[in-house]
Amino acid sequence: MMELFTDKPGDEGLPGRERAFVMAATMTTTLMAVFDGTMVNIALPSMAHAMQVSANVAVWFANGYLLSAAMTLAIFAALATRFGYRPVYLFGLALFTLASLGCAFSASPEMLIGMRVLQGIGSAATLSIAPAILRSVFPGRLLGRILGLNALLIASSTAIAPVLGGTLLETLSWQWLFAINLLPGSIALYLASRAIPRKTSGVSAPFDTVGAVLSVALLGALIMAANSLSEAHATTHGISQMTMGWAGIALVSAVAFIWHIRRVQAPLLPPAMFNNGRFSLAALTSLASFVSQGITFIALPFLFQSVYGYSALTSALLFTPWPVGIVLVAPHAGRLADKYSPSLISTLGLLVFVAGLTLLATLPEQASPLNIGLRSLVCGMGFGCFQSPNNREMLSNVCRDYASYASGVLSIVRTFGQCLGAAVVGVLLAVMASGASRILEAQAVRLSLWVAVGCCAAAVVMSVSRLRKHQQAAV
Repeated sequence: MMELFTDKPGDEGLPGRERAFVMAATMTTTLMAVFDGTMVNIALPSMAHAMQVSANVAVWFANGYLLSAAMTLAIFAALATRFGYRPVYLFGLALFTLASLGCAFSASPEMLIGMRVLQGIGSAATLSIAPAILRSVFPGRLLGRILGLNALLIASSTAIAPVLGGTLLETLSWQWLFAINLLPGSIALYLASRAIPRKTSGVSAPFDTVGAVLSVALLGALIMAANSLSEAHATTHGISQMTMGWAGIALVSAVAFIWHIRRVQAPLLPPAMFNNGRFSLAALTSLASFVSQGITFIALPFLFQSVYGYSALTSALLFTPWPVGIVLVAPHAGRLADKYSPSLISTLGLLVFVAGLTLLATLPEQASPLNIGLRSLVCGMGFGCFQSPNNREMLSNVCRDYASYASGVLSIVRTFGQCLGAAVVGVLLAVMASGASRILEAQAVRLSLWVAVGCCAAAVVMSVSRLRKHQQAAV
């Protein structure tokens, strides 16, 4: 750990002591965002009961956050190149913290949804550029290690958040899920304002307003299409008109966005960034892997509770080995990625990940918690070995001027990968288990897990292609 803050001749970025403050600020913000999302998802039934609203309305306590964050990720990544990381990050962190207070004092469902939308915007402003900030202040020799520690923090938070959320719900009330953000948010604001460099990127071209509008339409429509796919109206009678409408908006917006950014001088997302094959393959590999993870995270609760008959608490505990596996492996994978080929290490991690997913897909009809836990542990170890080296590959294969764009792409593929994964499970459950049959539901869940295996296998193929490009470049 101390090596992260030890200066060596030729190091770029900030001095060691200042790097420590930046790391503390960004990781505190990440901790808040992970805790917030995980605990709110767990608390949705309690919040629906307390506010006397239906489950369909309560879902928007989570969806409002996700939708606003996804729609603004690319915008904040672009704004950071014009105004610098510091003002954009401080704006997002302040908005997230204040909106958390607004959530805690919300007296109506409409107000809570509105505050969650503001929280999502604040989260997008911070999370979309946090990896770029870390790259700008840490020397390249330490990039893999700091990204590994970031993955470790996210995994640890994911494991702890359900316990903390359940404790707060049992002893206090759902409002405290948001109120607890005030203290760490204030600390992170102080650290960020003190440590993040003031210098800007020097980009003086006008902001790409047309590109921003098209990106909002594209990303928002994709999220809405994915959500509508996972709802009950996507049945064997065909995909709903609402889904088709959102998909149509997304398609038109995507075509218009690509056409637009290729013709303007300073686009919202520079096409030249994707000319680097290793960056593009790393982004596609990340997308496929997060689709696999998203499918698995949605499918397993149905398997644990509806098929195996475990309680909600036991099901939550059965998830613990996955983040534990990431905790055990991610820091070491990041350290190795600083010394050896990150694409090779992430490929090896994907191979372990696909093996773990196959083990979950082949679980017997009656499985013990130990059996399930060991298979989940393999998945977590594989994903932990993949994630931080792959993130390093993405960030290190673009110039520093494009670091915030690359960071935004990283956040976008993670968000949409998880959304698409959830949509896949929703469609399969709606189509195959529309009659509420436990046998049909079990078949749908197992098929979902095999789809996750297929997506991860596709990620392996793309990652191997990346290795070939690395070998060709070395010749």
